Amino acid sequence: MEISAAGRLEVRITTADVGKRVSVRSLIEHEAPGEKFTDTVGVLTSWDKGVLLITRKGGESVRIAESALVAGKVVPSVPARRRGPAASYGELARVAARSWPPVESERLGEWELRAASGFTRRANSVLPLGDPGVPLDEALGAVRRWYAERGLPAYVQTATGADGTQELLCAELEKRGWVREVTAELWTAALAPVADRADPSGVVLSREADGAWLARYRRKAVGEVALRVLQGGPSVWFATVPGAVDGAPPAAIGRCAVDGRWAGFAAVEVDPALRRQGVGTAVMAALARRALDEGASAAWLQVEADNEGARALYAGMGFAAHHAYHHYRAPDADGTGSGR
Repeated sequence: MEISAAGRLEVRITTADVGKRVSVRSLIEHEAPGEKFTDTVGVLTSWDKGVLLITRKGGESVRIAESALVAGKVVPSVPARRRGPAASYGELARVAARSWPPVESERLGEWELRAASGFTRRANSVLPLGDPGVPLDEALGAVRRWYAERGLPAYVQTATGADGTQELLCAELEKRGWVREVTAELWTAALAPVADRADPSGVVLSREADGAWLARYRRKAVGEVALRVLQGGPSVWFATVPGAVDGAPPAAIGRCAVDGRWAGFAAVEVDPALRRQGVGTAVMAALARRALDEGASAAWLQVEADNEGARALYAGMGFAAHHAYHHYRAPDADGTGSGR
């Protein structure tokens, strides 16, 4: 907290600091015994009518009455990273978008409108990296019309928790009634240690998602559009660990898209009976070795905030969270899109 020369806590933020990362201490309205203050760190997304709105790294919004402020200051926009390769949000967002391409896209200023017949929200949402070139309400109206013409709900993909993320846009969407449906995180790591985690000798690599691979993939109804998304990207590899008997679904599968220095892992799925036996780690090791051969040096993946098993696995492989990302649905959409 900000402390004056006289040793007193001071509030050193004003409405002019909206959009900056701040740290504040405030009184707890109904405090428990021994608790009087609470600390909040995040982006100050609004300060209106005596109420501050602060968006934390994970995207949660905290409302604080101005009268409850005890101390506050502006803090560096990005805390020092302790693990993982250095990368900006913009770089990772573009790499992730290229790894999971839509079948149709259109530009709205610097925004990209993406559609793939509803196969996953990632391929059927707006990626708002920059200025749409028109006022926000006009842009959102154009977004809703574009998706309505395709029989799809309108989604906007945003991010929080890193330099250049979109806390202010999140706040504006929520103000307009857009509903946050999904929150996940993008994690990064050095690639070489992933390749060394297990013996990949039992893993088969292919350029195509064949029938065996799709038999393990959790989204069973995979049509032509879904295959175009799955097999799209700069350099895509599919990994399969064959089942124990002929004709059985694979023991495990995985997908990796190699793009310059980045290798993006997805669809790592293991037979429930074989989990915690290193099969998934072997899949990732095989894909990582192939990515290293193609010149990649860094890894990324996406994981849901509540998937504790996957988070523990990836943390053990050296991955750490870089930022959170969210999908906001237009208030009158029917939510027919599915998946991350």
